[in-house]
Amino acid sequence: MTFNAIKQAIYGLYLTNYFGLKLRKISSFLEKKRLRIEYSEKQLKALNIKVKVINREKIPEDGQYLIICNHRGIIDPPVLEMALKETNIFGVWVSKKELYNSPFFGLFVRNAGSILLDREKSQMSGFFADTKKAVKEGSSIFIFPEGTRNKGEESLIDFKEGFRIIALKNRLPILPVYIRTHTNKALGDALENSNAEQTLEVEFGNIIDYKERGDIQEQYKAMFDI
Repeated sequence: MTFNAIKQAIYGLYLTNYFGLKLRKISSFLEKKRLRIEYSEKQLKALNIKVKVINREKIPEDGQYLIICNHRGIIDPPVLEMALKETNIFGVWVSKKELYNSPFFGLFVRNAGSILLDREKSQMSGFFADTKKAVKEGSSIFIFPEGTRNKGEESLIDFKEGFRIIALKNRLPILPVYIRTHTNKALGDALENSNAEQTLEVEFGNIIDYKERGDIQEQYKAMFDI
């Protein structure tokens, strides 16, 4: 591990816990969004990473959506937060139990606005009740439909079906997002060389009706030419 990687890990731990504590006292969605953006800006700036949206005209200014995005690296949530910075869209993140209990991310994840997904539970009724409650309160839902980080060479791995149930149960239109840059590789490069300047490209697709009966993953691939 390089000195820069150690330095970034210490700073990242400080940021997640500092903002996790601040977020614990906040109930307003817009204030949570502001703090999440501030956190994302500081984290990405430390890594010398910028975010570029290549078709900003497709981003809705407001509204509620099920936002689906590919997942290659742990910096994907801050990247998506930055891509939506100029909107009034606030979403709660669907987060795995491992993140809730993480000594690194746990405090931030629990307080920033998230819903726990525990795949070890035999019943998912509590999870879907939590998504319904969040939507009723005015939130969008952010989810990585691949279900885990894609650590292979494929551009995309198979979507889990659960995201469609969320859309149907809450009548949420689906807003597809594709992070074109390989974020895990970008993070590795940033940790290896603190002077490397990188720009990550994010693309938004056309909104898909929640009643859509076709194969959403195939539509996603077609939209982004994957």
